[in-house]
Amino acid sequence: MPGVETVALSISADTGSRFEAAPVNGLAHLFEHMVFKGTHRRSAREIAEQMEDVGGQLNAWTSRDATMFHARLLAKDLPLGVDLVADLVSNPRFDEGDLAREKEVVLQELGEARDTPDDIVFDHLQEAAYPDQGLGRSILGDEATLARITRDDLVQWQAAHYAPQRLALVVAGKVDHAALCRIAEAAFPAAAGDVAAPAGDAARFAPTTRHDKRRIEQAQLTAGWAAPGHHDPAQDAALLFTLAAGGGMSSRLFQQVREERGLAYAVSAALQPYVDGGLMSVHAATDPANAAAARDLIDTVLAQTASGLEQAELDRARAQALAGLLMALEAPQGAADYLARSLLVHRRFVPPAEIVARIEAVTVDDARAAGAAMLAHTPARAEIGKHKPAGSRPA
Repeated sequence: MPGVETVALSISADTGSRFEAAPVNGLAHLFEHMVFKGTHRRSAREIAEQMEDVGGQLNAWTSRDATMFHARLLAKDLPLGVDLVADLVSNPRFDEGDLAREKEVVLQELGEARDTPDDIVFDHLQEAAYPDQGLGRSILGDEATLARITRDDLVQWQAAHYAPQRLALVVAGKVDHAALCRIAEAAFPAAAGDVAAPAGDAARFAPTTRHDKRRIEQAQLTAGWAAPGHHDPAQDAALLFTLAAGGGMSSRLFQQVREERGLAYAVSAALQPYVDGGLMSVHAATDPANAAAARDLIDTVLAQTASGLEQAELDRARAQALAGLLMALEAPQGAADYLARSLLVHRRFVPPAEIVARIEAVTVDDARAAGAAMLAHTPARAEIGKHKPAGSRPA
């Protein structure tokens, strides 16, 4: 990337919580935490000091289907960055004392999530949409599953999911590709042959309803519909439908639910694709007294969007999608994230121009059809608050 003096690097694995066995739910996320506690070459303090000695930043995240370790550094410090992040995923120590302490840290993180209704409601929606399967379980796990996880579980997780052949190394910024390859060869052990990809639960959308009746000031409402996945030709049309319905302040949901009727403080829609399916979700935060009216109006607005989306709305949604993509690519971190996602999902570099062409090709009829297909079936619902539920089971 000409004109920059920094790099963003990541090592990514196409693994996450959906690949866990139910008794050890939370293992992928705990693994992410534990590698920072020390390797066979560096203590936890040395990991932090070596990165910050050069002004760098180091972090990681775990999702249901991916885990990423990433760093930002000055370009001259790229060899250190690659070596350090490779050390994390290749040589973690997994000390028993560290494991016990880090479980307590994750329990605090879990408690914070549970105390944040507009956060935890999305976990509840995943469970309602994908019951009794990996995609429906929390990324953090719970008290019982975390207690079961052992050092051996972490070692086995690393062996199954973090062989070099299963990882993607990406760098964006002031970088020379040939030099990066030499750095990578030095940082990773020689790897030959294929490593079988661990199998996770297939995505089986089986909508249920969950209502957490805790007393809070606002009712948190979510609903989710089965949506196209990464490899479905309808994904781009589904994305533009979702943006038009609830992707910003000009969207139908925002204008009608908040601006015209004042039924919600916040309302939005989002699309989450997976390799084998996806979920379109709507979220609203409203006064408990308005919950039923807000829920009904959301359903009405979505149906009206699927039947009557206009060209101007589609063009606005298209502009949002293209601007979001191209603006992100102008920063090293955004470019690195795009590259990593491209390699993990498609097993190849997908030129941005290819994405742009697909989005530009979506017609009004395409977007309407994608919306109608998603809305044709019963949604999953998850709600929090002391309001009349749409239909519930105990939280």
